[in-house]
Amino acid sequence: MVPASFWKHEPVRVALAGRHLGQVIRAYRNHPYQGRSPLPQSVVAGWLGITQAQLSRVENGPPIVHLDRLIHWARLLRIPAFRLWISLPDQPLARSHGDAGRPDHESAATMETAGAANPPAPADAATSASNRGGGTTDRRHFHALAALAGIAATGFHDLLSAPADAPRSVGMEQVRYAGSLVEQLRQADAVAGADQLYDIAARVHARLSSWATKATYTREVGEALQIALADLAIATAWLAIDSDRRPMARPYLNEAITRARIADDPRLEVLAFIQLALLVRDDHPAESLHSADAALRASAGWGTPRLATLVHLRTAHAYAALRDVSGFGRAMTRARREFERGTSDDDLPFLHFVTAQEVEGIEGLSYLAMSRADRAADAFQAITDSIPPALRRNRIYYAVQLADARCRLGDVDEAARTAMDVLPDLDQVNSGRVRRDLARVRASLAQTQRPTPARREFVDAYDQAVRR
Repeated sequence: MVPASFWKHEPVRVALAGRHLGQVIRAYRNHPYQGRSPLPQSVVAGWLGITQAQLSRVENGPPIVHLDRLIHWARLLRIPAFRLWISLPDQPLARSHGDAGRPDHESAATMETAGAANPPAPADAATSASNRGGGTTDRRHFHALAALAGIAATGFHDLLSAPADAPRSVGMEQVRYAGSLVEQLRQADAVAGADQLYDIAARVHARLSSWATKATYTREVGEALQIALADLAIATAWLAIDSDRRPMARPYLNEAITRARIADDPRLEVLAFIQLALLVRDDHPAESLHSADAALRASAGWGTPRLATLVHLRTAHAYAALRDVSGFGRAMTRARREFERGTSDDDLPFLHFVTAQEVEGIEGLSYLAMSRADRAADAFQAITDSIPPALRRNRIYYAVQLADARCRLGDVDEAARTAMDVLPDLDQVNSGRVRRDLARVRASLAQTQRPTPARREFVDAYDQAVRR
């Protein structure tokens, strides 16, 4: 999701005026909105269903003239129709580029009209729903609709049809469309949480699995299908974890590891082990350590600093669950050292959430696991106001952890005020983990011996919000 002003940035305007989509993509990647570092080519290439080398040729070569590709990529990047030099199907004809400087209210009207035929991408849909307000039910379902909109944007509605309806044959284009849904699910999850996205992902996974078992395809398509299924299984497992349906996650991760090995794709094998380390950490911290170590071994020789950062963070948190302070310290030092090496064009899209705030957040969670609520509160306090808007679910999650840490420290009023600040966003982010942890904070505050006004206000407001 990008703001309307994004498209007014001079390099973007120049690229659009030049009718060169490759230059538009380059300006998109390098826009200041993306942060201190541009979006890597490998990440955007994954969105578009091409390789990094192909994207480099697109950005630096002659303008694309293939209309289908222009339309598909323009939709994936959510370029407003009125700024394009081509007409999108089922939308009003594109105006001349001279109209690009018209007032924002007119731009918004055009985009609203276009939205009827061209639904927003997941992050856009989530933010739009949040801004519109509306009924509680609508807000609780907007993230699921966002994921559906992502499928609609690709024109591939049959991904949600019954598994028994597998096509007779499957081509590479179909597999690429299916694979592109994984990134859309991750974007929607980062904003909105996983509760109903899990149901969608599980259904799409069943559909894609039926293709693998019932349809015919070439060897090349079969390998791509295995990779798409492994990636989707990892994403579905995460959604199960975040929606607090943890028992459902492990079968997906076991499948992902198997498929990644069949396809000889060590990247996905590593991601599955990283996810497994997270899944089993609380109940089986020793197994979590083994899973993180397996990820480290499998990524030897090709893993990027950001990937190594995440693996060491998983290791540190597992050591904390084991109350191994020295092991935790060593792993956190390695994680910070790798993080300071910066990003890479080879970073996997999955790693976008590995930010400085996430490093600090995992350290805070580890201190909580080691009963160091004071250090945990310091870590959470340092990040709750600086997490990017695109990771709204993480911001709310860590705000709840801050309330928990303050509650453990006996700072009842500050804990209640922190938790109170989360309530307005509770209907917008449907994460079972967040709701579970906030309920724990509510229970702790309700049992405190000092029934202060701030504590009573939060408990009453929480109970009312849950009843709605």
